[in-house]
Parts: sequence; structure tokens; C-alpha cells
Amino acid sequence: MRTTTNDGPARMLNKVPEVTLFFWIIKIMATTVGETAADFLSVHLNLGLTGTAMATGVLLVAFLVAQMNARKYVPWIYWITVVLLSIFGTLLTDNLVDGFGVPLQTTTAVFSVALAATFIAWHASERTLSIHTITTTRRELFYWAAILFTFALGTAAGDLAAEGMHLGYATAALIYGGLIAMVACAYYVLKINAIAAFWIAYVLTRPFGASCGDLLSQPVNNGGLGLGTVGTSTIFLVTILALVAYLTVSQKAASNPPGRR
Repeated sequence: MRTTTNDGPARMLNKVPEVTLFFWIIKIMATTVGETAADFLSVHLNLGLTGTAMATGVLLVAFLVAQMNARKYVPWIYWITVVLLSIFGTLLTDNLVDGFGVPLQTTTAVFSVALAATFIAWHASERTLSIHTITTTRRELFYWAAILFTFALGTAAGDLAAEGMHLGYATAALIYGGLIAMVACAYYVLKINAIAAFWIAYVLTRPFGASCGDLLSQPVNNGGLGLGTVGTSTIFLVTILALVAYLTVSQKAASNPPGRR
């Protein structure tokens, strides 16, 4: 629902979900799907990196428009948008690295700067980076720009660790998983700033999910478990759909409790 105030722009209900365990599970799975689905579409369907990016980009624009026009948080619209952003962010990095020969070190640095610039502009404009105050169109645009750059940065950083530094997918996943655990510990034990902890963890879940996706899907002789992009993508997509369906039903039940007329 949008409301208009005398001293500011039109405001709406916050359209970002609460940060719960379900949020992080779906987020990590979405990042994994972003990695494996991008590989599946570009390689196995012979769309190529450019063709896959164009097709995904069209779908992404359509769902971003639907998300921006929604009056409230709608689980299936929100999470499909996140999955598409994950795929598109992966392809953005892959196109630069594989298509144009840009080194992973450079793409990691460039997307780090882009994300930092987005946060600086967001905070300068809105005086907050909290996802609990996404109540204007301008804040939502900053939010989705930040999400895109976290996916592109996470892809570059994950590939840099696993392939560029020859750490391997399992080692890279353990490293990023350990960093996420450190952030969680710093938040719950040391009581660091909640907004900073959220965004640091959000960035780290991308290379963690990408490393897990590659570990599961890549052939054994490449350091993976050999499940393939089709199998890995299917498993995670089905799980995401099940969780989103559960959240949708739960949301409807919460808004229409028994006895309410």
C-alpha cells in the first residue's frame, strides 16, 4: 500500500522479507542456482554467454517491473527476481572474464567499487542502508542495484578464490562459509552494527553459494562431485519453490487468522 505524506515522496509497505533463517537458506540456494543455471543455459542449451544474458535480462526486467509495482512483499515475485538477478549477475562477470578477457582480479575490484559507490549514494540520499526501510521507489532502486552488484562481485570473488588462486571449490566454500560464521559471531556476540553485518554476510553468501554450486555440479576430474548443472539446478530450484510456497501460505494465514471476517 502506498501513502503520500506532506513532507516526502509516496511511501509504501516494506517489500523486503524479514531476515530469518528461511531468508538466508533461500538466498544461498538462489546464488547456487545463479551459478549452475547460467552454466546450463549458456553451455548445454548453446545460448552462449551473450544470448543467455539477453534472455535472462528480458525476464529480469519483467519481474523487476512487477516487483516495483507490487503494493507489498509478494514472496514468489520477490524471490524469482532474486534468482534472475543471481543468474544475470553471474553472466555479467562471466561475459567480462570469458568474453572480453578481463582478469578476475580486475572484475573483483571493479564490482567492489561499484557496490561501494551504490552504498555511498544510497546513504547520502536516504541516510540509511537498512532493508527494513525500503518504503519508497528510490530506496527500492538502490536496494536492487546493490543486490545486482553483490551477485556480480560474489561471482568474481568466488571464481578468483576457487580458480584464480587454485584453492578448489571445496576449499573456497569452506573459506567463505567460515567468514559468514565469523560475521554471525561478530553480530550475536560482539554486537556489531546490524546493517553492516547484514550486507557483509549478503556479499559473502554469493561466493559461498557459487562455490557450493560448482562443487556439486562440476565433473570429478575438475574438483567437483559430478552432479551436473541440470541436477544441481533442479534440486535447488525445487527446494526454493517449496520454501517460497510455504512462506506464501504462511503469509496468507498470518493476514487472515481464524475468526477474522
